[in-house]
Amino acid sequence: MHLSFLSETVPTSAYSSPARSLGDTGITPLSPSHIVNDADPNVSEQQTFLVVVAIDFGTTSSGYAYSFTKEPECIHVMRRWEGGDPGVSNQKTPTTILLTPERKFHSFGYAARDFYHDLDPNEAKQWLYLEKFKMKLHTTGDLTMDTDLTAANGKKVKALEIFAYALQYFKEQALKELSDQAGSEFENSDVRWVITVPAIWKQPAKQFMRQAAYQAGLASPENSEQLIIALEPEAASIYCRKLRLHQMTDLSSKAAVNGYSSSDTVGAGFAQAKEHIRRNRQSRTFLVENVIGEIWSELEEGDKYVVVDSGGGTVDLTVHQIRLPEGHLKELYKATGGPYGSLGVDYEFEKLLCKIFGEDFIEQFKIKRPAAWVDLMIAFESRKRAAAPDRTNPLNITLPFSFIDYYKKFRGHSVEHALRKSNVDFVKWSSQGMLRMSPDAMNALFKPTIDSIIEHLRDLFQKPEVSTVKFLFLVGGFAEAPLLQQAVQAAFGDKCRVIIPQDVGLTILKGAVLFGLDPAVIKVRRSPLTYGVGVLNRYVEGKHPPEKLLVKDGTRWCTDVFDKFISADQSVALGELVKRSYTPAKPSQLVIVINIYSSELDDVSFITDPGVKKCGTLRLDLTGASSTNVPARREIQTLMQFGDTEIKATAIDIATSKSVKVGIDFLNY
Repeated sequence: MHLSFLSETVPTSAYSSPARSLGDTGITPLSPSHIVNDADPNVSEQQTFLVVVAIDFGTTSSGYAYSFTKEPECIHVMRRWEGGDPGVSNQKTPTTILLTPERKFHSFGYAARDFYHDLDPNEAKQWLYLEKFKMKLHTTGDLTMDTDLTAANGKKVKALEIFAYALQYFKEQALKELSDQAGSEFENSDVRWVITVPAIWKQPAKQFMRQAAYQAGLASPENSEQLIIALEPEAASIYCRKLRLHQMTDLSSKAAVNGYSSSDTVGAGFAQAKEHIRRNRQSRTFLVENVIGEIWSELEEGDKYVVVDSGGGTVDLTVHQIRLPEGHLKELYKATGGPYGSLGVDYEFEKLLCKIFGEDFIEQFKIKRPAAWVDLMIAFESRKRAAAPDRTNPLNITLPFSFIDYYKKFRGHSVEHALRKSNVDFVKWSSQGMLRMSPDAMNALFKPTIDSIIEHLRDLFQKPEVSTVKFLFLVGGFAEAPLLQQAVQAAFGDKCRVIIPQDVGLTILKGAVLFGLDPAVIKVRRSPLTYGVGVLNRYVEGKHPPEKLLVKDGTRWCTDVFDKFISADQSVALGELVKRSYTPAKPSQLVIVINIYSSELDDVSFITDPGVKKCGTLRLDLTGASSTNVPARREIQTLMQFGDTEIKATAIDIATSKSVKVGIDFLNY
C-alpha cells in the first residue's frame, strides 16, 4: 500500500491536523515489519579497545572505574580523592563544579568545594558554583541543548557546558591515571567509555548526556560506538550476579546469628558491612570472578528479582528475569521510579530550617553567603549518614559562624531565641553552637522520601509480572542508609530476600564496567513508551472519523493515522529491528523529515489522540545517496532499533543499496 504525503511544509498548530495543513513531508509507509536479528549491523567488529572506563555521574557524587579488556576480571576503582570528608568513603567525589567569574572551568569535586569555601564572601559571589545539577535532566520536561542551570550565586549557565566540563574532567583524570599505570601516553581512542544514567530517564536526557560527551571529546558522532550509555539499575544487576556470599549482607537471614535474634541481625549485618568497607577502602582493585555468585546459583531459569537503585536524585526500580544457560537477563517490567533520592532528605532539612528561622532568611542567606550554606549542608550530610533506626543519642549539626552572625543582623535576635520561639519538637540549641537533633527528628526528615520509595515498591509488587520475586537487591548510595534498609526489609522481607552488596555505593560503577566489556548481556528490554509516526491511510467509511477525511486528486484519505513502531511495555530483543520504508514526495527531494510521536498508552489510533506528544524527528539525508538515474518511486528503507539503551536508526536506498545518512533526534526537533 503506497501512501504519499504532500511535501510543502506549513507550520502546524497543535490543534490542526498535520496532514491537512500539509505539515509533513512526503513519506510512504510500506508494509510495517518486525525483524529479529542477533547480529547488530551497527557494531563494527574490528574496533577493539584496550580499556573500558565507566563514569558513574551521580546527582550527589561521581566516580570512575576501569578494566583492561585483556584482564576483564580486574576492576580498578579510581585513585582516592584529595580532600575527602571525614567519615565518608572517598572513592567517589562530590558532583560539584566551580567556574571562574569569566565562566571558565576551574575545578571539580572536593577541590571545587574547598576552593569555593576559602574565597572571601564578596569574591565568592562572582564565582559560579554548581552542585546536584544532574536532577535538572530528569525534571525538565522540555529539555533542549539550551536548557540552563542556576549556580549558587543565582547566575545562569548552559547545562550542556557544565555536563561537558564535568565529563571532560573525568576523561582527563582517567587518561592520566591510565598513562601513569601504563608508563606511556594513553590515547583516548584506546578507551571505550560508558556513562551511566537512570533507567527512568526519557530519550532526550540520554541524548543530552551523549551530546555532552561528544562536546567533552569522549567520542564523536562519527565514532558513536566508542561511547555506551548504560542504565544504572541494569549495571547494578550485572554486578549483583557475580556476588559471592561474603560480598553482601542478607537482611533476611531469619535465623539467630551468633546468638543475636533476627531483630539484632540487621544491626550486626550493618556493623559487619561497615567493617568490610573500612578494610576495603585501601584496596582499589576488585576481582570479579568469572563464576556466577552463590546467590545466583540459587536462581533457576525464569526466576525474577528486583533491583532497587536508590541514589542521590532518583530511585529506579527494574525487574529482571534470568535466562539460562548463559545467564542473560530479560527486563520483565519497564523501569519505574521517580525523584525519591537522598536529596529529598536534604530538602526536608531545608524545610525544617525555614520553619525555625523563616523562609525569607534562608533564601537570603543562600544568596548572600553561598559558601556558608554549602558548609551547613556538608555538616548535615555527615550527620545524615549517622542516622540509624536504633540510635538513641542526639545528632549535632554545627551552624557556621556566619549563619549565626547573619541571622542576628537579619532578625535582630539570636538563633537560640528563634529555636525557643519556633518550638519545633526535638530540635534544641546546644551551648557549643550546634543544632541538636533527637534521633526522632532526624528520622522524620527521612520519612517522606522513604515512604515514597516503599509506596512505589508496593505498587510494583502488585503487578502480576512481579508477584513471584525471589530477591530484592538494594543498591546505590542511599542504600547505605540503615533507615531505608530497615524500611524495605520490614515491608518486603516476607515476600523476598533483601540483599545489599557490601560496597553498595560502587555497585553501579563496577557493573557499568562489566556492561562495557559485554553490552549484549541484557537481551530483552521493555519499551517505556509507544512510538510511531503520523501517516495517511485510505479512508474507510464507518471506520474513520469524518473530520479526518482528506480528498486529494479524487482519492479519499484518512489523515493523522498513528503508525505504531512499538508499544509501551512491549518486549524488545537486543538487535530486533522495526522496518519501515519511506518515499520522497518529489524525486528531487533531498531531505525527508518525519515527526516521531509518543504516548504512555498502548492503544493509540491517531496522532491527535489525548496523551500523544510529538517527541522527536527522524531525518533521512539523501544527498550522499543520490545518483543520476533515480527511479521515479524511490524507496528508503529505515531500520530502527528499540532494544538497546538508546533508540538508534539506519537506512538504505533500496534502488542503489547505498546507506542513507539518518539521524534520530529527541532534543532539537
